[in-house]
Amino acid sequence: MYKISIEKKRLHFKQPAGTSRGIYTTRDIWLIKLASDKIPGRLGIGECAPLPDLSCDASDDFDERLLELCSIFKQNGRIDYSLMRPYPSALFGLETALLNLENGDKLFDTPFSRGEIGIPINGLVWMGSFDEMNKRIEDKLSEGFRCVKLKIGAIDFDSEMTLIKSIRKRYSKSAIELRVDANGGFTAGDAMSRLEELSKYDIHSIEQPIRQKQWHEMSYLCANTPVPIALDEELIGVNIPKMKDDLLDYIKPQYIVLKPTLHGGMKGTREWIEKSRERNVDSWITSALESSVGLSAIAQLTSDIYGNDITMAQGLGTGALFADNLPSQTEIRGDKIWMTGKK
Repeated sequence: MYKISIEKKRLHFKQPAGTSRGIYTTRDIWLIKLASDKIPGRLGIGECAPLPDLSCDASDDFDERLLELCSIFKQNGRIDYSLMRPYPSALFGLETALLNLENGDKLFDTPFSRGEIGIPINGLVWMGSFDEMNKRIEDKLSEGFRCVKLKIGAIDFDSEMTLIKSIRKRYSKSAIELRVDANGGFTAGDAMSRLEELSKYDIHSIEQPIRQKQWHEMSYLCANTPVPIALDEELIGVNIPKMKDDLLDYIKPQYIVLKPTLHGGMKGTREWIEKSRERNVDSWITSALESSVGLSAIAQLTSDIYGNDITMAQGLGTGALFADNLPSQTEIRGDKIWMTGKK
């Protein structure tokens, strides 16, 4: 018999986090705490962190929905994946809590989880003014990052291109890998011309150039783009296996970016990656502004999925965003994230 409790917490960003959808100053999360008579003395903790206006299960009544889903789990004694597909952040939290209860802090038995190897990550540069973004870029480069991802769409495109041009003037493609994330900030009409402009500066990839649910337009862009396109928001709410097949076969992206909180929990993330591999579409995994609890779980999932020789930089460098984060089991050393074994 399982015992379940839920705790809601509000985290505060050290600095406002800007995206093309707006600016975050706080972040609400829900912690699922799971105990069992079969494993006395151990508590499993998992994080549910739906993003307002983005997650398919974000709603004003998320508290009630989560309580209902946890009650069903308690009654069944197992996760009902068919029931929870529409609730990826709740599913991820419950999956994590159950693994934590059963396996302890090492959710998966991998060299990363044992603290033996690190996972390469990109340095994330948030949107801001020209001067703010320029300083953030310099900070990431001085910290040793070889892959930098820029959130674009907050200032005018010409200013953003000036930033990118200035980086390339100082650092070649072999020295610094540049990724950009438009968060759907381009229109179908201007996307191609902007992609052509970006292509002059050896951009590794662009995430979600136009808003999701424009399959025809996105398919055209992916077929003709001079810069590889990675789908991100496009995958949100596409939770049925047949729908995943249809999306990948119609749009034919160069990459997909997986956020377990948004894209189906751990099971859904594995499903997306399996289907993308069948189509020779590469992928990487990123966090989605979770606390240290969710970040640790996502990093361990990443190591379990991709193995011990990860060369693609993952998006797992968000652990220091909050002023009041929970105790962390991970730390950044240079351009890698490591498990520390601390709590």
